[in-house]
Amino acid sequence: MKKTEFTAVVPVAGAGTRLRPHTHTYPKVLLTVGDKPIIGHILDDLSAAGIKKVCMVVGYLGGMIREYVGRHYKHLEVTYVEQVEPRGLGHAIWLTRGAVSGPVVVMLGDTVLDADLSKFLTSKDDCIAVKEVADPRRFGVVETRGGYISAMVEKPEKPRTKLAIVGIYSFHNSLQLYNSLQRLVDSGRTTKGEIQFTDAMALMVKGGHKIRPVPIEGWYDCGKPETLLETNRHILDRKRFSPKARNSVIIPPVYISPTAKVTNSIVGPYAAIGDGARIDSAIISDSIVNENAQIMNINLAGSLVGPSATVIGRKDQLNVGENSEIRFDKTTCD
Repeated sequence: MKKTEFTAVVPVAGAGTRLRPHTHTYPKVLLTVGDKPIIGHILDDLSAAGIKKVCMVVGYLGGMIREYVGRHYKHLEVTYVEQVEPRGLGHAIWLTRGAVSGPVVVMLGDTVLDADLSKFLTSKDDCIAVKEVADPRRFGVVETRGGYISAMVEKPEKPRTKLAIVGIYSFHNSLQLYNSLQRLVDSGRTTKGEIQFTDAMALMVKGGHKIRPVPIEGWYDCGKPETLLETNRHILDRKRFSPKARNSVIIPPVYISPTAKVTNSIVGPYAAIGDGARIDSAIISDSIVNENAQIMNINLAGSLVGPSATVIGRKDQLNVGENSEIRFDKTTCD
């Protein structure tokens, strides 16, 4: 039997407002978590599952995403669609209708998932990943009957279940999906001001289309500083790197890029040091240091340091954006 070839749709057009100041000048999906940017983990998972074609929806700072993907994922056939106006996830996926045909798997660009993608790619049914959560009001929520989804609603005030939709969707016939999205767009219907993907799928279910819920356990949000750090801890625990640094103490789990330079420091546990970073005489734990950042004479814990940022000084907790410079001494910056 010939293997079904899926195309992956990956929406990465969001501005990432909850991760400011980093996302003022840097796309959220290019922020480091573990050993690489968020989008790197997503594309690695798709590639490992045999996906060869990817359609990415870009918007805010999309040129930087194109540059990273083009440099690191030459083995994938990647096309791009631009979402100029942020009108919701449903709108973003609707924009790909002219670039995608046949079976499609949708992977959201703001989460890292531990899931067996083969369950979605080999199932005879269309599938949606779900997970039981404590407070489902922030998510799309599904109801089930007889092993299939019977109803779904986006961000309900009074959810009838705790089964949240968590970022993987597979459809054998993308035309059915795009037709439902077109109906939603033509109707002008929005939920909380946006065209919601959940509403389009709810139309499909209401019309008798069968979609199977697939429970997953490993779902890691990258939308806020605290959840980004939690995801970083998970990846470091899972992959177990063996970093080295000169005149330094490494307390695993830790990732240090081969192009980073760490000297006279204590690093870990749960620290990720990005490409080209420079660390000297510092103590860093439970933190992410992005590419080309410089850190000296400081004790950091629970912190995010943005790309090309410079931090020199004392113990504190920081959330530092790209090209920032923070000093706690009397040195005057040029």
